[in-house]
Amino acid sequence: MSSLSRLFLLGLLCMAKVASSAEFNQVQHEKSSVSFGYKQMGVAMDGKFRKFVVNLNFDPSKPATANAQVDIDLASIDTGTSEGDDEVAGKQWFNSKAFPSAKFASTSVKALGADRYEVTGKLSIKGKSVDAIAPFTFKPQGPAGVFDGALTIKRLDFAIGEGPWADVGAVANEVQIKFHIVATALPTTAAPKK
Repeated sequence: MSSLSRLFLLGLLCMAKVASSAEFNQVQHEKSSVSFGYKQMGVAMDGKFRKFVVNLNFDPSKPATANAQVDIDLASIDTGTSEGDDEVAGKQWFNSKAFPSAKFASTSVKALGADRYEVTGKLSIKGKSVDAIAPFTFKPQGPAGVFDGALTIKRLDFAIGEGPWADVGAVANEVQIKFHIVATALPTTAAPKK
Protein backbone atom coordinates (compact mmCIF):
# COMPACT_ATOMS: atom_id res chain seq x y z
CA MET A 1 0.00 0.00 0.00
CA SER A 2 1.38 3.40 -0.98
CA SER A 3 1.93 6.12 1.60
CA LEU A 4 -0.84 8.18 -0.08
CA SER A 5 -3.29 5.27 0.26
CA ARG A 6 -2.32 4.82 3.92
CA LEU A 7 -2.86 8.53 4.56
CA PHE A 8 -6.27 8.42 2.87
CA LEU A 9 -7.32 5.34 4.88
CA LEU A 10 -6.13 6.93 8.12
CA GLY A 11 -8.14 10.06 7.29
CA LEU A 12 -11.29 7.98 6.69
CA LEU A 13 -10.82 6.11 9.98
CA CYS A 14 -10.36 9.38 11.88
CA MET A 15 -13.49 10.84 10.27
CA ALA A 16 -15.52 7.73 11.16
CA LYS A 17 -14.29 7.89 14.76
CA VAL A 18 -15.22 11.58 15.06
CA ALA A 19 -18.66 11.00 13.50
CA SER A 20 -19.44 8.10 15.82
CA SER A 21 -18.46 9.92 19.00
CA ALA A 22 -19.35 13.54 18.18
CA GLU A 23 -22.16 15.40 19.91
CA PHE A 24 -24.35 17.06 17.30
CA ASN A 25 -25.61 20.29 18.85
CA GLN A 26 -25.26 23.11 16.31
CA VAL A 27 -28.57 23.17 14.41
CA GLN A 28 -28.44 24.56 10.87
CA HIS A 29 -31.90 26.14 10.82
CA GLU A 30 -31.57 27.35 7.23
CA LYS A 31 -31.18 23.70 6.12
CA SER A 32 -33.87 22.33 8.44
CA SER A 33 -37.66 22.20 8.16
CA VAL A 34 -40.83 21.47 10.14
CA SER A 35 -43.87 20.59 8.05
CA PHE A 36 -47.25 18.94 8.47
CA GLY A 37 -49.84 16.93 6.55
CA TYR A 38 -53.56 16.31 7.07
CA LYS A 39 -56.76 15.59 5.15
CA GLN A 40 -59.49 18.12 4.41
CA MET A 41 -62.71 16.69 2.95
CA GLY A 42 -60.70 13.53 2.27
CA VAL A 43 -58.06 15.39 0.23
CA ALA A 44 -54.43 15.29 1.38
CA MET A 45 -53.10 18.75 2.29
CA ASP A 46 -49.77 19.95 3.62
CA GLY A 47 -47.96 23.00 4.88
CA LYS A 48 -44.96 24.14 6.90
CA PHE A 49 -43.77 26.51 9.60
CA ARG A 50 -41.34 29.20 8.51
CA LYS A 51 -39.95 29.99 11.99
CA PHE A 52 -38.80 27.53 14.64
CA VAL A 53 -35.90 27.01 17.02
CA VAL A 54 -34.37 23.62 17.79
CA ASN A 55 -31.87 22.99 20.58
CA LEU A 56 -30.41 19.52 20.75
CA ASN A 57 -27.52 17.46 22.03
CA PHE A 58 -27.16 14.09 20.35
CA ASP A 59 -24.22 11.68 20.43
CA PRO A 60 -25.06 8.58 18.34
CA SER A 61 -22.72 6.51 20.54
CA LYS A 62 -24.68 7.56 23.68
CA PRO A 63 -28.31 8.13 22.60
CA ALA A 64 -29.67 7.77 26.14
CA THR A 65 -27.96 11.05 27.10
CA ALA A 66 -29.56 12.98 24.21
CA ASN A 67 -32.07 15.77 24.64
CA ALA A 68 -34.00 18.10 22.39
CA GLN A 69 -36.29 21.11 22.65
CA VAL A 70 -38.33 22.49 19.76
CA ASP A 71 -40.14 25.84 19.78
CA ILE A 72 -42.40 26.57 16.78
CA ASP A 73 -43.74 30.05 16.01
CA LEU A 74 -47.38 29.23 15.21
CA ALA A 75 -48.00 32.56 13.46
CA SER A 76 -45.33 31.55 10.92
CA ILE A 77 -47.59 28.84 9.48
CA ASP A 78 -47.61 28.50 5.70
CA THR A 79 -50.72 26.70 4.43
CA GLY A 80 -50.16 27.80 0.85
CA THR A 81 -52.57 30.76 0.94
CA SER A 82 -52.64 33.94 3.02
CA GLU A 83 -56.34 33.36 3.75
CA GLY A 84 -55.58 29.91 5.13
CA ASP A 85 -52.70 31.28 7.21
CA ASP A 86 -54.95 33.95 8.76
CA GLU A 87 -57.73 31.43 9.46
CA VAL A 88 -55.47 28.90 11.17
CA ALA A 89 -53.76 31.58 13.29
CA GLY A 90 -57.20 32.69 14.54
CA LYS A 91 -59.00 31.88 17.81
CA GLN A 92 -60.77 28.72 16.63
CA TRP A 93 -57.52 27.13 15.50
CA PHE A 94 -54.13 28.03 17.03
CA ASN A 95 -55.21 31.31 18.66
CA SER A 96 -51.60 32.35 18.12
CA LYS A 97 -52.03 35.77 19.77
CA ALA A 98 -52.78 34.08 23.11
CA PHE A 99 -50.61 30.99 22.47
CA PRO A 100 -47.76 32.09 20.18
CA SER A 101 -45.76 28.86 20.15
CA ALA A 102 -45.92 25.08 20.20
CA LYS A 103 -43.23 23.39 22.25
CA PHE A 104 -41.74 19.91 22.42
CA ALA A 105 -39.33 18.90 25.19
CA SER A 106 -37.77 15.45 25.15
CA THR A 107 -37.70 13.23 28.23
CA SER A 108 -35.85 10.24 26.74
CA VAL A 109 -34.24 8.92 23.56
CA LYS A 110 -33.64 5.27 22.76
CA ALA A 111 -31.88 3.45 19.95
CA LEU A 112 -33.93 1.01 17.84
CA GLY A 113 -31.05 -0.21 15.67
CA ALA A 114 -29.92 0.52 12.09
CA ASP A 115 -29.80 4.33 12.47
CA ARG A 116 -33.35 4.33 13.90
CA TYR A 117 -34.26 5.99 17.19
CA GLU A 118 -37.29 7.06 19.18
CA VAL A 119 -37.69 10.27 21.15
CA THR A 120 -40.33 10.61 23.88
CA GLY A 121 -41.39 13.92 25.35
CA LYS A 122 -44.09 16.46 26.11
CA LEU A 123 -45.82 18.36 23.32
CA SER A 124 -47.57 21.59 24.38
CA ILE A 125 -50.00 23.54 22.18
CA LYS A 126 -52.65 26.06 23.25
CA GLY A 127 -51.91 25.50 26.93
CA LYS A 128 -52.44 21.73 26.71
CA SER A 129 -49.64 19.15 27.06
CA VAL A 130 -49.65 15.51 25.99
CA ASP A 131 -47.05 12.75 25.91
CA ALA A 132 -45.67 12.26 22.41
CA ILE A 133 -43.39 9.69 20.77
CA ALA A 134 -41.58 10.42 17.52
CA PRO A 135 -39.53 7.79 15.65
CA PHE A 136 -36.63 9.25 13.67
CA THR A 137 -33.53 8.31 11.74
CA PHE A 138 -30.08 9.82 12.14
CA LYS A 139 -27.52 9.72 9.34
CA PRO A 140 -24.09 11.38 9.22
CA GLN A 141 -23.50 13.42 6.06
CA GLY A 142 -19.96 14.74 5.99
CA PRO A 143 -19.46 16.98 9.02
CA ALA A 144 -23.22 17.15 9.64
CA GLY A 145 -25.86 14.83 11.01
CA VAL A 146 -29.36 14.62 9.54
CA PHE A 147 -32.42 13.82 11.64
CA ASP A 148 -35.63 12.84 9.83
CA GLY A 149 -38.78 11.87 11.68
CA ALA A 150 -42.49 12.35 12.20
CA LEU A 151 -45.21 12.09 14.79
CA THR A 152 -48.97 11.97 14.42
CA ILE A 153 -51.12 14.03 16.77
CA LYS A 154 -54.87 14.40 17.23
CA ARG A 155 -55.67 18.08 16.82
CA LEU A 156 -58.73 17.93 19.07
CA ASP A 157 -56.48 16.90 21.99
CA PHE A 158 -55.23 20.50 21.83
CA ALA A 159 -58.55 22.16 20.87
CA ILE A 160 -57.14 22.97 17.43
CA GLY A 161 -60.24 23.62 15.36
CA GLU A 162 -63.07 24.62 17.69
CA GLY A 163 -66.76 25.25 17.02
CA PRO A 164 -67.79 24.10 13.55
CA TRP A 165 -64.18 23.04 12.84
CA ALA A 166 -64.40 20.32 15.50
CA ASP A 167 -66.16 18.22 12.85
CA VAL A 168 -63.53 15.68 11.81
CA GLY A 169 -65.52 14.96 8.66
CA ALA A 170 -64.40 18.32 7.29
CA VAL A 171 -60.83 18.34 8.62
CA ALA A 172 -59.37 15.06 9.87
CA ASN A 173 -58.39 14.76 13.53
CA GLU A 174 -55.00 13.24 12.70
CA VAL A 175 -52.19 15.59 11.71
CA GLN A 176 -48.72 14.34 10.89
CA ILE A 177 -45.85 16.62 11.90
CA LYS A 178 -42.61 15.97 10.01
CA PHE A 179 -39.16 17.27 10.83
CA HIS A 180 -35.87 17.41 8.93
CA ILE A 181 -33.10 18.72 11.15
CA VAL A 182 -29.49 19.27 10.07
CA ALA A 183 -26.89 19.76 12.81
CA THR A 184 -23.14 19.81 13.11
CA ALA A 185 -20.94 18.88 16.05
CA LEU A 186 -19.30 21.62 18.06
CA PRO A 187 -15.53 21.19 17.69
CA THR A 188 -13.87 19.94 20.84
CA THR A 189 -10.73 21.60 22.09
CA ALA A 190 -7.88 19.62 23.55
CA ALA A 191 -7.26 20.05 27.28
CA PRO A 192 -4.27 22.30 27.96
CA LYS A 193 -1.05 20.51 28.82
CA LYS A 194 0.23 20.94 32.36
